[in-house]
Amino acid sequence: MSNYSFIAEKSDVGIRLDKWLSEQDEVDITRSAAIKIIESGGVNVNGFTAKKSYTLSDGDIITVELPEPILPEAVPQNIPIDVVYEDSDLAVVNKPQGMVVHPAAGNPDGTLVNALMYRFEGSLSGINGVIRPGIVHRIDKNTSGLLVIAKNDFAHLKLAELIKAHDFTREYEAICVGHFKEPTGTINAPIGRDKKDRKRMAVTPTNSKEAITHYELIEELRGHSYMRFILETGRTHQIRVHSAYVGHPILGDEVYGKPYKGCKGQCLHAKKLGFVHPRSGEYLEFTSELPEYFTQILTSLR
Repeated sequence: MSNYSFIAEKSDVGIRLDKWLSEQDEVDITRSAAIKIIESGGVNVNGFTAKKSYTLSDGDIITVELPEPILPEAVPQNIPIDVVYEDSDLAVVNKPQGMVVHPAAGNPDGTLVNALMYRFEGSLSGINGVIRPGIVHRIDKNTSGLLVIAKNDFAHLKLAELIKAHDFTREYEAICVGHFKEPTGTINAPIGRDKKDRKRMAVTPTNSKEAITHYELIEELRGHSYMRFILETGRTHQIRVHSAYVGHPILGDEVYGKPYKGCKGQCLHAKKLGFVHPRSGEYLEFTSELPEYFTQILTSLR
C-alpha cells in the first residue's frame, strides 16, 4: 500500500473529492480510479470515510491509501541501442526519437528498458522495481538524446541525489516556433498537472513544483528559432511546457503545440549530459550528435 496525506487549501474549497483527488500529481490517478478508491473506503477526510461527492473545505485533512499496482515484469529484448559510455557502475545511452523509456500501458515492450535488460544481461539497479530497472531519469518518447543508466543500487542512489540537488548538467537543443524577444533568458514558472487534461502538464500555482529553465538562441531560422535549453530543475515535460508558456512551442509538439510534417513529435534533443561519477568523484560530460530528423528540419528552415 502507498499512503498519502494532504491538507485542503482555500483554492480547493467546493471541489468534489473525486475530482480533487484525480488532480493530485503525487497520487497520479484518473478520476474513474479515484472514484473506485473512494468507494472502496481508501480515502478519509478528517478521520472519517468519505464519499466521492464530498466537497472540500479549507483545512480538511485528507488521507489516501492506494493499493500497489500489479505491474508486468519487463523482459529482455534484442533491440539495438547506442551505448556511448559504460563502466561497472553506470552507462550513458543515446535514445532515439520514438522509443519509450520503460513499459507502461499501451507500451508493454519494445522500450529502452527491454533493450537495456538484454544488453546488460540483468546487471541494472533494482531500486525502481521490475518495470524500470536502471532508470534514474527519463526523457519523453519523442525526445531523443542522452540518458544515464545505473548498473547497481549504489550508483542509482548517488545519481538520484545529484539530480535532486540540481548538480546535473542537462542541455537540450530544440527548434521552436517563432522568434524570442530576448536571445537569452530564464523561465521560472511552477509546473503541475493540467486540471483540464491529466495527460498534460501546465504552468500553475496550485499543486505544482518549482521549475526553472534557462535558454539561449543558437540561430534564427525562417519563422523559427534554433534554441539551447539548460535545465535547472527536471519536471515532467518541463522544456515543452515552458517553451509553450512563453509563446514558442517546440516544433512538432502535438501536445503543447501543433504537428509538423516530417517530424514524428517534438523537435527536441538531449544533447549534453554531465555529472560527477558516483564512485570515482570524477566529472564526466557527454555530448551527442543531432539526429538526422533534426538536421533535416534545420536545413529546410535555413
